[in-house]
Amino acid sequence: MANQYRGGSNASIRMHETTTGSDPNRIRPPSHRHAAPSAPWPWVDIGDAVDQEQLASSAPPIPELCAHEGCSCWVGYPQSRFPNWTKRQVKKSKIWDAIWSYDRSKACTIYRCDVDTNGFFTGAGVLPAVDGKDDETWTRIINESRQRPDNVRVRALFVENMSGPVLRMLGARYNIDPFFFSSSLNWIPSRFQEEIQDNIGDHITVTLTFIKSMKESDFSDYMHSASDRRSVASRNGTQALLGSQRIDTQAPLFLYSNQKVLPLDLLSIHLIRNINGSTIISYHPSLNIPTTSAPHLHERIRFAGQSVYWQSMFQTSPDPTLVLLCFIWHALYGWDEALESLYEHILSLENRVTSTAQMPLTRELHVIRAHHLHYSSLLDDFKKNIDFIQKTPTPFMTSNNYDKKLLTENERLLRRECKNLADEVARLKLMLHQQERRLENIMDLVFRTISITDSKYSKELTGAAVRDSAGAHRISSSRRLIAVFGMNVVEINPGAAGTVPLYLAVAIPFTAVTIWIIIAFQFKYIFEGDASFWVRLMWPLWLFYRHFIKTKKSRSSITDVDDEESEYKIGVV
Repeated sequence: MANQYRGGSNASIRMHETTTGSDPNRIRPPSHRHAAPSAPWPWVDIGDAVDQEQLASSAPPIPELCAHEGCSCWVGYPQSRFPNWTKRQVKKSKIWDAIWSYDRSKACTIYRCDVDTNGFFTGAGVLPAVDGKDDETWTRIINESRQRPDNVRVRALFVENMSGPVLRMLGARYNIDPFFFSSSLNWIPSRFQEEIQDNIGDHITVTLTFIKSMKESDFSDYMHSASDRRSVASRNGTQALLGSQRIDTQAPLFLYSNQKVLPLDLLSIHLIRNINGSTIISYHPSLNIPTTSAPHLHERIRFAGQSVYWQSMFQTSPDPTLVLLCFIWHALYGWDEALESLYEHILSLENRVTSTAQMPLTRELHVIRAHHLHYSSLLDDFKKNIDFIQKTPTPFMTSNNYDKKLLTENERLLRRECKNLADEVARLKLMLHQQERRLENIMDLVFRTISITDSKYSKELTGAAVRDSAGAHRISSSRRLIAVFGMNVVEINPGAAGTVPLYLAVAIPFTAVTIWIIIAFQFKYIFEGDASFWVRLMWPLWLFYRHFIKTKKSRSSITDVDDEESEYKIGVV
């Protein structure tokens, strides 16, 4: 089976680092203003200077089409077909690097798949593009369309490791607008229609970004340099926490709970719809990230032709747009699998938050939510591509070429299949929304748990502070007492103003008064019931009375009683 993903060599990694100035595994944010030909200044920003030589040129803005009879018109592409694309613009759009700085160590190969009038999908062989044999490759590409069997409705070309000459040959042969290549090279979502000819055909371009799920081990296998391997999270099971990742929605999202990675992938299709035979060109990036390879997508599209459901449609309708929908389904499969993996990871987070509530977990939730927002915008763009396909009918599907019954059936099939795709996107949006709500619930639980824990710690700290304050108060009081009662006399501390007689004259009365007042406030141990303050101040007299006078009276009364009892006993005897 063909390899599903592919990565680049170390040389391509270094080259990409120089062009992007960042991590080679990261996709730069797209410049949407340069997505389609409707923008009148391709890759010319507001601060860029306009090419004065091109501005003064008297050549026609639209050159005549080439018949490709013994010519080499491909050498001057894209300027030969699109003069407004000056050298500066070609460089800024990365087309210049794709033409001149491609990796020559990797062979460029074109995989072909045919769809015939009976709806059968068959392999049409491989078209190799050997570096250095450009004339031979150009002849093959020219004859590729001229020598097709008569029963072939659509031929799909899957370009692996697109070289500079092949890019120019395909662009010149099929008159492809450079926006297709610039959008593909820069991962800019785009969709546009051009070259419209009534009852004959047109060109449509669909470029979209989607996410997919893959095993972490498969992802790391494509990271060839040591620095790339170190960047792979959870390599040893301890680096997988999302809290350690940057919030970068263009980078892959690592899910440590199920050992999955959610990288970005690109679907870039240029469809030439023509009544005499349509052509689909599928571009596949050469970055050092595991994007879908040309052999893999070639197999999947061929395998779609084995479906009874789809083959019945291909047998009924000659519209090549139905074949394009198979490519869209590939991206939809990637979305569904990725959101399933993400849902599993969110469930593991729910279980984890019940046992711990740490700041790394909070950062991890923020990373996932940032990716969620990005995924939501990508799904919105996905839905726009489906609407674009449905609302862009094939120019040759008219009553001049086909009967009304077939046209009605084709319209019904296209509308039904686009609705099926739109319903699937709506389901994915709902799934994404539900996951977002679960993430919000987890974050609320984390923050509440942290708040409760902080409150508990704050209460303990407050109690400790109160205890420390009370201890400090007692120490302060003791110090004041020591200062008052301290013997700061000249006999002990030379230089002091006091003497021992003076100290005794002050300390003894002060001590007596202090003891008097303190005991007066402890009245419950002396007086029975409530007593007024003035009565309590008389406690020395009360103690003297109770211990001496009252006790003496009690003893006298007891003696009298004993005498009476003795007399009574004698009388009885």
